[in-house]
Amino acid sequence: MLLHLTIRNFAIIDALELNFESGLTALTGETGAGKSILLGALDLVLGDRADNDSIKQDADHAEITAEFDIQNNESVSSWLVEQSLNSDTECILRRRVSRDGRSRAYINGTPVNLQLIRELGEMLIDIHGQHEHQSLMKPVVQRQLLDDYANHTNLIEAVSNTYVQLKLVSEQLQHLEQASSDRSNRLDLLRFQTQELDALALTSDEYELLNEQHSRLAHAEKLITAVQQSLESLEGDEDLNIQSNLSRVINTLEHITEFDEKLIPTVSLLHEALVQINESISLLRDYGDSLELNPTELNNVEQRLQVILDLSRKHHVEPETLPELHQQLLQELNDLDHADERLDQLRAEYKTLEQTYTNAAIALSNSRSKAAKKLNKAITEAMQTLGMSGGLFSIKITQHDHDKRTAHGIDRIEFTVTANSGQTCKALSRVASGGELARISLAIQMIIASQARIPTLIFDEVDSGVGGGIAEIVGKHLRTLGRNNQVVCITHLPQVASQAHYHMRVHKRSDKQKTSTHVDILSRQQRIEELARMLSGVDITQQSLAHAEEMITRAESC
Repeated sequence: MLLHLTIRNFAIIDALELNFESGLTALTGETGAGKSILLGALDLVLGDRADNDSIKQDADHAEITAEFDIQNNESVSSWLVEQSLNSDTECILRRRVSRDGRSRAYINGTPVNLQLIRELGEMLIDIHGQHEHQSLMKPVVQRQLLDDYANHTNLIEAVSNTYVQLKLVSEQLQHLEQASSDRSNRLDLLRFQTQELDALALTSDEYELLNEQHSRLAHAEKLITAVQQSLESLEGDEDLNIQSNLSRVINTLEHITEFDEKLIPTVSLLHEALVQINESISLLRDYGDSLELNPTELNNVEQRLQVILDLSRKHHVEPETLPELHQQLLQELNDLDHADERLDQLRAEYKTLEQTYTNAAIALSNSRSKAAKKLNKAITEAMQTLGMSGGLFSIKITQHDHDKRTAHGIDRIEFTVTANSGQTCKALSRVASGGELARISLAIQMIIASQARIPTLIFDEVDSGVGGGIAEIVGKHLRTLGRNNQVVCITHLPQVASQAHYHMRVHKRSDKQKTSTHVDILSRQQRIEELARMLSGVDITQQSLAHAEEMITRAESC
């Protein structure tokens, strides 16, 4: 649950630190006092898009930090471990937005991208806005709400995973069936191409070796001449060759080392040089013996290279990649030769997956139907307490045509309702009264939220459009919800605020230079005064104070 919220330089907030408790907390205050600013700050730290306009006018950045207790939240703890962001029993989210447009997000002190902080935020807090009923019109939202209530994640995943596999096999099958019509022509071409490459029989490194051989044969005369000249210099003329001259130098120096031993290392190096020269002479003789002018072999190599180059140009590939192309064409030829077998295999696989999908989708549909009955009853009962006596809520589940299966199953889900006894249920989108729609939306939200696995629930003026005794009932629902969840409710109704376990008042302070938002945690007496203000306006009377105290006392006794 949310433990602590720190806001700095956000909108008209200089610095604000709030501690939150379990149960129901009411946030009240006059219109424009800044209740929506608090929610905006919370949205930002949970990964909402940053806006430079939200930074306080005289500041260069805004920063929001939210601290959560995750001791009993296994899903969040596991997620943090998977992301290498775990930090024992607490989780700290921080968001910093600079005026230069830069935005930074942190989880437990580690920089993260917004996608990660949004993903985590969705597991920590669920925010129900005052215009929530607008999104309830969408079929996709209605399906998600029913699935959340049913809590059958394993069934949804089974349907989704099978759908993906089924679609992939279907695409492969379609591609192979289309290709089979041109298979005969393609087979003829592949057989011809592979026969050419079979005849060439080019090995993986042959092209490179042929180029080396061609270079040696084409320049054989120059090589022979250079080798002969080198041997002549090394060992030819006895008086002038390097071998004889070096031997004489060594002999001369050896006779004088007895006079100075410092010459010994030099003589040793010269001996090593003479050994190297003798080895070089031997290698040059062997190399020279291997050289010959062979026009016939040169012609054969050039013809072989030309065939390779012609085929590489024909196939639009580099010469050295022809062996790889050869294997690819052989594989394609083999696939086409056995296309009928592959088609049969894919058709059998498709049939199996189709049956698996159908079974999974039916199981999901049955689970939805079972959950829908419970949800219908719960929401219908809630409607009776919200001023819609005789009202009825019903989730209509029909199935798509066979060819319209989806990753979400085969069901078409529609929320239907009637606010009056004896009338036929109609689609939620066709409910005429905005006030009735708001109350139905509130009933749905409260029932769904009671099943939520998210520990903190925030209701942003969802009681808009109700009043009197119905408002008190809304407050009681929220108080009951607060027994198992942390609930924060931004409200303008004293009947709702009186049901809170904790009460915060948002207000502005102004001087001639600036205006700032502040939040006070109210004592019991301060709560009475705040409720009296909400009941009677500017002029607080003894009667309104007495009424306010009575409301709180009645809530505490429940």
